[in-house]
Amino acid sequence: MRAHFSFQLSIYISILISFTSCSESTTIRVEAEPKSDSNVSGTITFSEMDEVVVMKATFSGLTPGLHAIHLHELADCSSADGKSTGGHWNPTFEPHGAWGSETGYHKGDIGNFEADQKGDAVITFETDQWCIGCDDETKNIIGKAVIVHQGQDDLVSQPSGAAGARVSCAGVIQ
Repeated sequence: MRAHFSFQLSIYISILISFTSCSESTTIRVEAEPKSDSNVSGTITFSEMDEVVVMKATFSGLTPGLHAIHLHELADCSSADGKSTGGHWNPTFEPHGAWGSETGYHKGDIGNFEADQKGDAVITFETDQWCIGCDDETKNIIGKAVIVHQGQDDLVSQPSGAAGARVSCAGVIQ
C-alpha cells in the first residue's frame, strides 16, 4: 500500500512540474538613451508570461516631477530628438487618452510616472493587450520604441498628450 501511494505521489508531482513548465516566459531588456540634449537614460525590461506583459523601467537624469512614457511606432532612436520613432503606437486607430479609457486610448499610451528629487524613477506597467513577438500586430511590441517625454501627458490633447520633448528612447528589439 505504501509503495502504491508513493508511486501515485511521484506521478502527481511529475504532472505538476510539467504543467508549471508549460508556461513559457519571454523576457527582453533594452537600454534607453538620452535625446533632445538631455541626460535621461534607463533600462526597460519586458517580461511575458501567461499572455501578460510586464514592463519595468528605471530612469535617471530626469527633472523632478511627472513625465509621460509611451510606446511609439518604430524602434528607430537614430535622430537626436527621438522623432525618428514616429508617433504613438496606435494599431487600433483610437483617440489618445488614459490607458483603459472608455473613450479610447492608444496601445502605446502608458501614462505618466514621477521622478524623485534626484531625477530617478521606476515605473511598472502590466497588460494583457501587448505581446512579445506574437503574430498579432495589434499586440506585438517588437519593433516599437519606448519614449520618455520632458513633461507629463495631459491625457486629452490629440494626438499625443502635449507632453513635450522626447528626452529618452529605447528600441524594443529581440
